[in-house]
Amino acid sequence: MRIVIIGGGPGGYEAALVASQHGQDVTLVSREGLGGNSVLWDCVPSKALIVSAEAMGWMQSAQRLGVRLEGDVDLASRSEVAMAAVMDRVHGLAQDQSADITKKVDASGVRLVQGNARLSGRGIVEVEDPSGQTSALPADVVLVATGSSPRILPFSRPDGDRVFTSRELFGLRECPERLIVVGSGATGAEYAHAFTRFGSDVHLISSREQILPSEDPDAAAVIEASFERWGMTIHRRKRAVDLERSADGVRVKVGEDEWIEGSHALFCIGQVPNSGRLGLEGAGVNLAEGGAIPVDGVSRTNVPTVYAAGDVTGVMMLASVAAMQGRNAMWHVLAEAVTPLRSDAVARCIFTDPEVATVGMTAEEIGGQRIPVETVMLPLAGNPRAKMGEHTEGFIKIHALAGSGTVLGGAVVSARASDLITTITLAVHNRLTVSQLAYTSTIYPSMAGSIQEAARLLMARQGQE
Repeated sequence: MRIVIIGGGPGGYEAALVASQHGQDVTLVSREGLGGNSVLWDCVPSKALIVSAEAMGWMQSAQRLGVRLEGDVDLASRSEVAMAAVMDRVHGLAQDQSADITKKVDASGVRLVQGNARLSGRGIVEVEDPSGQTSALPADVVLVATGSSPRILPFSRPDGDRVFTSRELFGLRECPERLIVVGSGATGAEYAHAFTRFGSDVHLISSREQILPSEDPDAAAVIEASFERWGMTIHRRKRAVDLERSADGVRVKVGEDEWIEGSHALFCIGQVPNSGRLGLEGAGVNLAEGGAIPVDGVSRTNVPTVYAAGDVTGVMMLASVAAMQGRNAMWHVLAEAVTPLRSDAVARCIFTDPEVATVGMTAEEIGGQRIPVETVMLPLAGNPRAKMGEHTEGFIKIHALAGSGTVLGGAVVSARASDLITTITLAVHNRLTVSQLAYTSTIYPSMAGSIQEAARLLMARQGQE
């Protein structure tokens, strides 16, 4: 079977690996290095940047932990960020990861083609290479995995000098003196956190009363408190409506006569699916309002031979979801057993400090469906491992079905919440009960011990002990 995959991000390269391992004729067309936006411009670079920012936080903790320079000099007072070195490391990590993916895909026998691709009717993918030459690839099945791009407002077009989206940000060579971050969702919060730790005077513009509007309100409250304790200014119930730039800086209009001034501005106001100029309409593929490609649980579009995966589908724009959608598409094409994507069992994380990780249904969603639910929220202030590392800020929250104790969802706000949420994700995915979580052995001392304790509290509340 001839399979052509358009896009080299997680949805594309994971699909290519599955199809190639099953002996199919696979061609992957990508206009940039493999890994796509996730590896080159988003997940890998942003999280690498955040690690450097966290190192500045470690300097603050060192004095309290008894680590200091000779002469009782506080490490924090002698520390500063070398932004050029940070960005060089970020770029290096992104390129290394892309190279590792390329080696793996190439070794699997996948044919790699660089260029821009589009469907030329059904069964043909037309590719324009960097030199402008065009070729045609016959395809029995096409997978579209072209990702997304940052949303740009008419007045916020990035210039790479003073005004940025997350894509241009990594060209910075000096730390912004006063950074205005527009957008308080996951991406905006992560960058606001990072540059506050680097020492920038950060002003976060939030259109809501509370930042992280899509997250657990208790979690958002913890992050807000942390941000403000580190010196960030949060402008609540404000919406950017205009921007002016000068040689010395920028200013963002957030009301009829209110402007916020800064040296730089970063816009994190969502992502737009990359579905344009792909010839989808000519091939009969339906598009939703906003450009997303609607798919079913196995990543199939309305055209039986065309599948889609990742951000371009508009379904939970996460690298992990893109990869699973891509694998599901190929397993379905190859008539293998496939479990449709379960959005209720997808874990997600915001890499602030502390991190915010969630999975499954929230208490609000459960309440809206009139399902009897029990919830326990256990603060980490009593966890011995958290005390050792000064990570007591945060909590473990678990939602369980009343009566049976089936785990429906949960949230972890802590250091390394991205790892800790896996235990609750496993429970949600396999429909485990709080009793099964409570009876599972954990290391002492460990942060995971609080998950077991929260489950035990829920079990006791339901009279299951």
